[in-house]
Parts: sequence; structure tokens; C-alpha cells
Amino acid sequence: MKMKKVTKTQLAILFFSIAYTLISAFLYLGRKNYEFLIYIGVLIFFIALISFLHLKYRFTTGTLLGISIWGLMHMLGGLVYINGTRLYGVMLLPFLRYDQFVHFYCYIFVTLIAYQILRSYSKKDNLIVSILLIFIGMGIGSLNEIIEFIAVLILPETGVGGYYNTMWDIVANTLGAVFAVVYINIKNYWTSQ
Repeated sequence: MKMKKVTKTQLAILFFSIAYTLISAFLYLGRKNYEFLIYIGVLIFFIALISFLHLKYRFTTGTLLGISIWGLMHMLGGLVYINGTRLYGVMLLPFLRYDQFVHFYCYIFVTLIAYQILRSYSKKDNLIVSILLIFIGMGIGSLNEIIEFIAVLILPETGVGGYYNTMWDIVANTLGAVFAVVYINIKNYWTSQ
């Protein structure tokens, strides 16, 4: 693995991700928000994992930027309050909370990362690969819900929400994965013409 595979822009995205993670950690620590301190640990793990995988699979700069923006959106979701409501609880549309939008957005990029890994093993973009990508996005989304559940089990109070919230998160994760697969297939169709 040679460093020349990493561009200056990609390094800037990495440093941006590390910077907002550290700033968020200090703010959450100051507020004694232990729920989001757990998420800081998870975010650090994913920054390291994606950085490592990038060296092997060479994710696009857009994908790296998109997943970095997700991390920032996640951190802001617990830090920012609007009219006394934590950003994660704010309704963006009558049927869509900020929380579900962040899940939808995240799983677009999780699925794009899975695609960029799978494409190195499979040269065909067929129905089976598309279905696998959706299942990968859904599976990682389930891992996210397990992490939220662990926070509920070990902390006296969290903003995770109940069963209804979990199901909407799973729906948003799935829709994000489906959206990414549609995007991938349309892009691949037009570039092959």
C-alpha cells in the first residue's frame, strides 16, 4: 500500500474528519453527554477502518467526502439544539426527522463504499451484486441499531428513542442503500454507452 494513492484532497477530508471528531469529543465531554462519547469512539473506529480500506480499494473522493459529512451531521445531531429540541429530534418535513435523514444519507455512502469494494472482485454490475449491496447496507444499518441499543442498555438516559424510532431508522437505512444502488446502476449504464 503506497501513500501516493491518497490525494491532497483526500488527506484534507481525513484531517477535517479528525478535527470535528476531536472538537465534538471535547464538547460532549464538557456536557457530560456519555451517549455521544460512545458514538465518538465508534466514529474514531470508522475513520480508521475507512482510511485503511481506502488504501486498498481507493474509494472515490466524493464517497470519502460524503461519509465525512455524515460524521459531521451525526455529531451536530447531538450537539445542536433548535428551540430546545436536540437536532436529532427536529422535524424537517411532516414525515421526516433529522435523525431519519441522517440515516438515509449515511447508507447511501455506506452502500457506495461496499460497491467500491465489491467491484474489485466482480466486473459485472448485475442484479445479484445490486441485491448484495442492498443487504450489505441493511446489515451495517442493523449494526448501527445494535450500537444504539447498547447505549440504551448501559446509560441511564439517551436520546435514541424507542421501537418506532428504530424501525424508522431501519427504513431510512434501507432506502439509502436502495438509492445508492439505483445511482450506481444508472451511472454504470450511462458510462458503458
